[in-house]
Amino acid sequence: MLLQTTTDLPTGDNWRYEVKYDGFRTILFWTKETIRLESRNERLLTDQFPEIHDFCQRISNKVEAWLPITIDGELVHLVSPYRAHFAPIQTRSFMRKHETIAASSIKTPATLLAFDILELKGKTLVDLPYDERKKQLKALLKAIDVPLEPTIQSNACLQMIPAQTDGQALWQAVELHHGEGVVAKDRFSDWTEGKRTNRWLKKKNFRQVTVFLTAYDPVNGYFHFAVYRDGTSVEVGNVTHGFEDHERETLIAFMKQNGMKKGKRYVLEPSVCFDVDCIDFDGKHLREPMFHRFRLDVKPAQCTWKSLQRQLAPLPPQVEITHPDKPLWPRQMIQKIDYLYYLQEVAPAMLPFLIDRPLTVIRYPHGVRSNTEREAFYQKNCPDYAPSFVKTVRLDEIRYIVCNDIQTLVWLGNQLALEFHIPYHPVPYTKPSEIVFDLDPPSISQFSLAVKAAQLMKNMFDALKLQSFVKTSGGKGLQLYLPLPDNTFTYDDTRLFSKTVCELLCSQFPEDFTTERLKKHRGQRLYLDYLQHDEGKTIVAPFSPRGNEGGFIATPLRWEEVTNTLSPDQFPMKAVLERYRNGIQPFATFAEAKKTQPFADVLKKFKR
Repeated sequence: MLLQTTTDLPTGDNWRYEVKYDGFRTILFWTKETIRLESRNERLLTDQFPEIHDFCQRISNKVEAWLPITIDGELVHLVSPYRAHFAPIQTRSFMRKHETIAASSIKTPATLLAFDILELKGKTLVDLPYDERKKQLKALLKAIDVPLEPTIQSNACLQMIPAQTDGQALWQAVELHHGEGVVAKDRFSDWTEGKRTNRWLKKKNFRQVTVFLTAYDPVNGYFHFAVYRDGTSVEVGNVTHGFEDHERETLIAFMKQNGMKKGKRYVLEPSVCFDVDCIDFDGKHLREPMFHRFRLDVKPAQCTWKSLQRQLAPLPPQVEITHPDKPLWPRQMIQKIDYLYYLQEVAPAMLPFLIDRPLTVIRYPHGVRSNTEREAFYQKNCPDYAPSFVKTVRLDEIRYIVCNDIQTLVWLGNQLALEFHIPYHPVPYTKPSEIVFDLDPPSISQFSLAVKAAQLMKNMFDALKLQSFVKTSGGKGLQLYLPLPDNTFTYDDTRLFSKTVCELLCSQFPEDFTTERLKKHRGQRLYLDYLQHDEGKTIVAPFSPRGNEGGFIATPLRWEEVTNTLSPDQFPMKAVLERYRNGIQPFATFAEAKKTQPFADVLKKFKR
């Protein structure tokens, strides 16, 4: 069933709304004998996306009673609940070698986002109204325990796109998260194969990018365009749609008169700038570009790689940005605007650790200067001038900010909050949602002690079948996490465990580790502070910067990175952003690990 394009979402009780994702339209055919993925043009995709097949096989015992089933969905590489990146999916579709496909499925895993069900228990559902099909799809996916809305905090390769009743609110969320668009569906519509219908409508979230003209190809009618990257012209796409007849004719005449003929093309030195509408950028080319207008007020030198990135991902319009050029980390040449774009980009991975947690920030009103000139202050109380979208919670006469959305995160960044510190549980819970071991060596030159402690703890936790995660502190140490089911174990429970672990390490390696609280008695040993993990204490959040001159980030790590070659100075903001863009998200399954963590069994052994 195919969609028609619209520029205005329909309204009324007859309509339901879904997020539109940039991926491959895919049908899942699932029987007791086979699991098959087919594209819209009936191309077999099963071999290119083995993680979907393997996930379905792993839950086959849960779904067996519902088979055969046929599901309509979108095959995507999800980067936020509202957005997917198309390039990894497209690249994978061309792969043929099993080893390359397997590596890609780990680095940039695919997810099938189900939005419709066409067959259930072998019975066709296509003649049922949309609402009824959606109801049966939800019942199925709930029964087999997969996410009922898209999330990057799960390794489930099958998830659901839910229906919404407020199209305008959903559109605003898609715009805020730079998603592809919104689909409106008539709640009474059946499912008709191969038919493009006005009962399913799509509105795309086009953004404008300013580029300069580089070439014209008379053979296919395409105008090629570029931006400057590090002083070099880099082509980022070509366009033939969107021109009025007189605009196209004028531009062709201009190219033939002023361009240089090279082969079949006319090429031009950078001189003509224009805006292009597009839905995204795959790293090499703009997605679905359309000419918008000429920009006689813009010079080619203003069309840069950085401006391209920022036009594609505008900051939240609710946040008034002040002094964007203010230097925050002068040694790293990071200005406030760079920091705000960093926060916005990592928000999908950072926010799950901030949501509903009373926040303590450290603000640096003059940025991060040298260690001797550093000016900073802690802030717990929400200031009176905070905008209305900033949510708060009152605890012990303090009105804490809870950072639950991108707007609040960017607003805090604009307030020069450079460090984000959070307690070990969200409100209204009173029990810890994780155990964190803060491995703090005497100095950065003894960082190897933190690595040794982390490796020893990892071996211990593996033996106990506990899932552990690790990140840099952004300073001179490491921090090791054990996810826990929410509001289940007390701080007394976790202290018993963490104290036992720390004392065991100290007894085995007394020359390296200590639980001595007085610094003068620690010597050159690493301090294992199990008392820091307690109600009312805080820890720096994953992806938070720190107020040091290097602009180092509290960076989630893969365990294989925790070796003697590891160093905190490997993770300044620019490097962490590049890791994130390359799909390195070691904490992505943190929330899922909470559900299966066998801490209760371990605790029984420790209490004996």
